[in-house]
Amino acid sequence: MFTCRNQSCGAEWALSDVDIHNEGQGLLFRCPMCGARNYVTRHKTEEGELTYDQVQELPPNGKR
Repeated sequence: MFTCRNQSCGAEWALSDVDIHNEGQGLLFRCPMCGARNYVTRHKTEEGELTYDQVQELPPNGKR
């Protein structure tokens, strides 16, 4: 489950609800409701499956 980090939005989304891609600043998904950038990291399990974790350290507006 992912949560939009835009303070005024906060919507929750399943992986199947979002499109994870790289816009040149790292992996992210844009909130389907408000369009805010939400950064993620990709991991590969021992079974070869890809999983994603939402990055919590970055400010909600995506500035690094």
